[in-house]
Parts: sequence; structure tokens; C-alpha cells
Amino acid sequence: MTRKYFGTDGIRGKANGVITPELALKVGQAAGLAFQRGEHRHRVVIGKDTRLSGYMIEYAMVAGFTSVGMDVLLLGPIPTPAVAMLTRSMRADLGVMISASHNAFEDNGIKLFGPDAYKLSDDIEREIEALLDIDLSPRLAKSRDLGRAKRVESVHARYIEFAKRTLPRNLSLEGLRIVLDCANGAAYKAAPEALWELGAEVFTIGDEPDGFNINHEVGSTSPERVVHKVREMRADIGIALDGDADRVLVVDERGQMIDGDQLMGVIAQSWKEDGRLSKPGIVATVMSNLGLERFLASIGLDMPRTQVGDRYVLEHMREHGYNVGGEQSGHVILSDYSTTGDGLVSALQLLAVVQRLGRPVSEVCHVFDPVPQILKNVRYSGGNPLAGEAVKKAVADGQAQLGKGGRLVIRPSGTEPLIRVMAEGDDRKLVNEVVDDICAAVRGNTTILAAE
Repeated sequence: MTRKYFGTDGIRGKANGVITPELALKVGQAAGLAFQRGEHRHRVVIGKDTRLSGYMIEYAMVAGFTSVGMDVLLLGPIPTPAVAMLTRSMRADLGVMISASHNAFEDNGIKLFGPDAYKLSDDIEREIEALLDIDLSPRLAKSRDLGRAKRVESVHARYIEFAKRTLPRNLSLEGLRIVLDCANGAAYKAAPEALWELGAEVFTIGDEPDGFNINHEVGSTSPERVVHKVREMRADIGIALDGDADRVLVVDERGQMIDGDQLMGVIAQSWKEDGRLSKPGIVATVMSNLGLERFLASIGLDMPRTQVGDRYVLEHMREHGYNVGGEQSGHVILSDYSTTGDGLVSALQLLAVVQRLGRPVSEVCHVFDPVPQILKNVRYSGGNPLAGEAVKKAVADGQAQLGKGGRLVIRPSGTEPLIRVMAEGDDRKLVNEVVDDICAAVRGNTTILAAE
């Protein structure tokens, strides 16, 4: 069944367009009712990133939750993984993160976590969606049973201590010069302090949020500034988070970017050597580079793939017992520590390897040579742009050209009206031609759809 509100990562869209106060209030009521189980006093924790619209959505959700009798603990601007951690740590029945992750400030979103700190299953999201479209007034709390709301202090300190405890007790980052880009987002306070407390010399950018500048020419989706700053400061490493700090991109001392695939390769190899992998392998998505799969196979590790989305990676990890997984985008899940991606914790695991080996980041983080991979997007306005015969033929021809030594992935974006076309193989020219041919076919089909 197609879902009306929830996408691959909660509910997301333009603030005051898709994400209105009315919707936020209804989500608060619906989620609150869905998670009222038992006779105890129910509570929800709410965190947010630094978008201007966060105020509007936060208070609308407070109204929704309190109207169905749930107490609300407001965490303020804090990373998504901190919300997940605090949901379980504070014995809340539900956790909420108000964020559109790496999107521009105009967008916002609502991510929900259950009492176990995991993102909600499809079944529970469908249950909440069903409640969103009906009149909930008969189920509102009686006057004396309304919920209360209060702000919680020291949440950053709790998250910082949690992050630091993921490292060996005697490990120090002393001697490391680190450029940290906080994307003017949710980690602008916690991440710099955590690295400084661990002994590093930290040069921070993207730490002056004003409500409008989250992810604007900063962060993991715009790494040019951190690349420039690493070279300027002659730093050992650059670390770029996204708006809600659940993903990370790394820059080596030469200013070269390191994606999530290389990061997962480093962690997998290190954890294998230390006997920390719960199974001989890691979980990745269909978008991870074939080079990573080949490298892992060379050291005796497998790499099952899932569809794109950290929730699907995590579902496979939980079902099959893996404790490392993630996405090429830098969304890495280390389930020994967290129930979702954590950019700071992932970076700390890399820094631990760098300190232990005493080698430059450029050497530590080059565990495999990526296979040429081309990804292009085609925007569409409606209908099913993949349904046409011309598109199906282009896809079949592309698969035949790439053969067994390559891969082809065509999928709709989970958050935008885009068709993503990705191909990889050892022949870059061929890969590029295959992608261009399929994109052209999709564009032709979208033109037909628009004309209809």
C-alpha cells in the first residue's frame, strides 16, 4: 500500500507547504495515541535541528502530544542519534527529531523513534497514517489528564559522554589537527566540544546557525569549504557532518574527499582484526561501490545489499545479526553503539584507527580503488517515468552492455521527484554512455507524461 505521508525517512517537505502546524499537531496526536501502551504516565522526547521552522513544528507537536495526555521533554537543537539515544536512556515511549537532514532550510521533517530507540516499522507508520486522516477529538485526553511540557538541560553533555565512551578508555586525540564542519546544524555545540575534550586541536566551521543557513554551502553535501580549510590549516583531517549529524564525510590531509564506502571499509577491516564484527561482513545498499564489495571479499567478509535508506540497512542488520552497515553517503550504523547513523561516532571510530596506526588519513582511508561509478538524476513532474517501453529497452540494453562485471541501479528518490540512474563497471566511458542513454529515455518519457 502506498503511504501518503511517510517516506523513506519519516515525513519531509516544505515548511508551511507539506509540513504545516496542522499536520505537526495531528502527527503528535496520532503518534501519541499509537504509543500509549499501559497505564503509566507516557512521555515523549523532542529534538530538532537549527531550521527556523523548527520552532513552529516543535510547539505544534507539543500541543498534539499534550492534548492526548503525553508529557513532553524538549531537548532543543541536538543530533538525530542523540535523540535516539535519549529516547531509550530517558525511558521515553517515543522520540521525535524535527529535521530535514541534508535538505535546505526551506524543508523540514519529522522522524519518529520507538521506545527501543529504533525508527518505526512500516506497520506502525501505516497505523499512524490511518489516524492522521480521521477525527481524533473523541480520543483526546480529559482536562485533568492533559500532558505537561518542559525543557531538559544538559542533554549535550549526556550525548558527548556517550560518544566519548565509544572509544577505548586510554585513547587520546592529542596531536591531531581537525577541521570540523557542523553544517550550521544540530551538532554545532556537541561535536566541537567532544573532539576538544578528547584532546584534538579543532578548527570549526559551520557552527553559527541563524535559522536559514543550515547546509548552505557547508556540511557533507557541500564539502568545498572543509576541503579549503584543511589545506589552509594544514590539518590532519576534515570532518563534515550534515544538518542533523547522522552522516559524515571525511577529507584527508591532502584535501581529497573520502566517502562512506571507504569509511565502512576502514571500520570493517579494523573491527575484523580486533574480533569485533558480530558476523563476517557488513550491510550496504545497492548504491555502494563494487570496489568495496571486492575489497571485503578479499579479506573474507561478505556484503549483502539492501535498497537505499538507512532503515532498510538497519532492518537487515537486525534480522541477520550484523553490527556494521551503512550507505555511501556517509550514513554509517554501528549497532554496538547506536540504533541509527551517527556522524560523530563514525568519525571517532576512524580517528581511533588513525591514532593507533600512526599513519596519514590518506593512507588509512584508501582501502580500495573505487570502480568507475556514474550517478545522474532526472527530475519529473508526475506519473511513472519508468513505465515506458523506450525506458525498459534502454535499461535492458544497458544491463547487457555492462555484463556481469558491472551493475545498474535505477530508482526513484525517496524524498524528491527524481529518478536516480546509477551504473558502474571497469570501463568508465561505457558506464557513462549507459547512464546517458537511460537518462535520455527517462527524459523522453517524462516529456510525454507532461504533455498528457
